[in-house]
Amino acid sequence: MRRGGRPTLRQGLDKEVYQVVRKILDDQAENPQFRLSVTAIYDSIKRSNSSLNRKPKRILEDSIERVVEVLKADILGEDETDSIDGDFAGIEEQSAPESNSMNKALVGQWNTASKPPKPEPNNTENGTPATISTKKRHHGGDSHSSKRRKAETTVDRSPPTHVNLSDLGGLDDVVQQLGELVILPMTRPQVYLSSNVQPPRGVLLHGPPGCGKTMIANAFAAELGVPFISISAPSIVSGMSGESEKALREHFEEAKRLAPCLIFIDEIDAITPKRESAQREMEKRIVAQLLTCMDDLSLEKTDGKPVIVLAATNRPDSLDAALRRGGRFDKEINMTVPSEPVREQILRALTRKMRLADDLDFKTLAKRTPGFVGADLNDLVSTAGSAAIKRYLEILKSNSSEEMDIEEMDEISPKVKELRRLINHAKENPIGSEAEIVLVSNADFFTALPKIQPSSKREGFATIPDTTWADIGALGGIREELATAIVDPIKNPDVYASVGITAPTGVLLWGPPGCGKTLLAKAVANESRANFISVKGPELLNKYVGESERAVRQVFVRARSSIPCVIFFDELDALVPRRDDTLSEASARVVNTLLTELDGLGSSRQGIYVIAATNRPDIIDPAMLRPGRLETLLFVNLPSPLERAEILQTLVRKLPIEFNDDLQRLAEECEGFSGADLTSLLRRAGYSAIKRRDGIKFEDFVAAKAFIRPSVTDLKKYEKLRRDWSGGVV
Repeated sequence: MRRGGRPTLRQGLDKEVYQVVRKILDDQAENPQFRLSVTAIYDSIKRSNSSLNRKPKRILEDSIERVVEVLKADILGEDETDSIDGDFAGIEEQSAPESNSMNKALVGQWNTASKPPKPEPNNTENGTPATISTKKRHHGGDSHSSKRRKAETTVDRSPPTHVNLSDLGGLDDVVQQLGELVILPMTRPQVYLSSNVQPPRGVLLHGPPGCGKTMIANAFAAELGVPFISISAPSIVSGMSGESEKALREHFEEAKRLAPCLIFIDEIDAITPKRESAQREMEKRIVAQLLTCMDDLSLEKTDGKPVIVLAATNRPDSLDAALRRGGRFDKEINMTVPSEPVREQILRALTRKMRLADDLDFKTLAKRTPGFVGADLNDLVSTAGSAAIKRYLEILKSNSSEEMDIEEMDEISPKVKELRRLINHAKENPIGSEAEIVLVSNADFFTALPKIQPSSKREGFATIPDTTWADIGALGGIREELATAIVDPIKNPDVYASVGITAPTGVLLWGPPGCGKTLLAKAVANESRANFISVKGPELLNKYVGESERAVRQVFVRARSSIPCVIFFDELDALVPRRDDTLSEASARVVNTLLTELDGLGSSRQGIYVIAATNRPDIIDPAMLRPGRLETLLFVNLPSPLERAEILQTLVRKLPIEFNDDLQRLAEECEGFSGADLTSLLRRAGYSAIKRRDGIKFEDFVAAKAFIRPSVTDLKKYEKLRRDWSGGVV
């Protein structure tokens, strides 16, 4: 309300706020940087006034705004004492009229703030200038909207300048797809208007964290040179009812004013969950508001000026289904974990502006970085650069140590002496040829490599194991079968495609425990250089309905983002037991889910290879073993005498002991021993050597053999299974 064309203050809180604001202005009178605004005063009160600090934010901001309007009216020429008397009584007793210098300071501070609209011409009877329009005070909820719009008009919406498409490596396919969807609508919208065709309104970028979703959106905006509104999805959420939806509407209204324009919503899954599972009504309203805003982006409603929404998420399946239908986010681009050639391109792009040594081998680095996404590779490049700088520091230290020692007191630490010499050397010797030494070399990258943990490992997915064929003794026939079924299709897909074999098969490794099934799967993944996801059968099971099936689907979703990929199911019998009357309904659903994922129904299984291991193939559901799923059955039997010798030779190859005829004879005599038993034999021999405080000798193996017994006792059962199945490699 207004009294005589003047702002109206209320009793109580306004009185207290008025006193606090005048005190703040007194304290800041000499500070030219201080801005007289609601935000600045609110921040100051939150820091220094514990009494007002407990007031609700909305009420306190409204009170501050009323006080600021009174002060503004005073600055514009109204009588200060009348203003105070007219607004509330008692203030004049506690707040004496300020001097003229204070009013000048206030005028200067107000001018540095966002300038208010100019006062209307003198239209009152007593010659008092009309104050600024206070239409927003007639509607309590409009004050924040006006302030938000004023703040947003000052936000820079120009295209990004810190990135462009040349900074992206290995994303050629994604760049091409996004370019086809965005470039023509942004530059030639009249083509769509004349053809009466609607351009894409929304593009959803999804993929694992760190693969470049945000970066490519910024790079496209920079290349197109159009206004760019970047929205962090959690920043939309507000505690006040209706504020979140209003913030979303205002962003889209601003985009229409600036059109042609790109809107980018990062982490969109934070504000658009499935409405049937949303925890609060606010989440449902935000989803509904976004749907409405997307529907209003047709060219007819934007005066022929296009607005396209780009969104990024790591969890596309968590978005509300209505958001992904045609006319909204109808185009989706999956940004996958980079393969080896793509990693090489990314490394070349990241090191484009660095000073590199001649020995840098990008191909080897790409091979040594399985499971790395773009963010991990960027971290690797930064760490390698730091290693090069550290190497330069070591050179400086060595040069400074060659100079004469500075006379120091004896009790000074040698480290302190070394540091002082280094500082003196660095100050006294100008940068010359030494600067040329700071070249990032291959050695720096290999120094940095162990320090970087790929994102996939942090998310619980394994990457390529360190196990190689050299770590496996014997099993030659099975290795050949695995190479034919898994390794060669990944390395040479053209050879298989030429004979019409394109669909990847699955391999089931079965046999007695301890014979090397898991070791074989690791070696296959290492040999093929494919991404590797290891799944222990029971770990996918969950007591909550639907969670086990979701975990199975999540494994294959991640695998599709990491092609080529090998999924290894260990202890498969725990995950897919035979379906009969004794099996629970929950376990049957898990079996059904895995079977449908292996079929690739609704999504391609191209590039996904499955290896499973079990000791109990007889209790696995038969549907799992039909052709097209796990069709290659490989029996991993106990090693023969010659194979036992080969395994023991592999185990001791890095030990300070020569593998001689005695050790070979010992291994051949270990009847019924599996590979795990031979490893236990070596460990027990090591214990004997430790007790003697000496190196390991042949006598230690002889003593250890007396303690070790074969772990596999039911050989007849496996022989019967082998005859019944009549498959696999002997």
